[in-house]
Amino acid sequence: MPTIKKVTPILYVERIEPAIPFWVDRLGYTRTAEVPHGDHLGFLILEKDGTEIMYQTRGSVLDDLPAVADGLAMGGSILFIEVDDLAAVERAMEGVEMVVPRRRTPYGAEEIFVREPAGNVVGFAQFGG
Repeated sequence: MPTIKKVTPILYVERIEPAIPFWVDRLGYTRTAEVPHGDHLGFLILEKDGTEIMYQTRGSVLDDLPAVADGLAMGGSILFIEVDDLAAVERAMEGVEMVVPRRRTPYGAEEIFVREPAGNVVGFAQFGG
């Protein structure tokens, strides 16, 4: 069996630019790679603390990976991110659409779910404590 070194979600969106402040300004991610597509970004990689998130636009996928584009649903992703300070995340998410307010789960986490500007749902969870 091969060693799996990393798993990175690629979020499929109409436009990347509206989602950038969510990750960069609110959560401190860094833009590490950008590929233009026409007048806008077609692909973006964001990194922070050893984690990575990729965005790719529908137009870019249609041009680059047409066989993949057929089965993709726009905004159909849910990211689940474990954090060490959920209260700090809640403060950073002020003004963002709250999908699920803070709750305690049967699997031992305190968590919230928000919708980022490109329509994807992002969950943040703190375990223990």
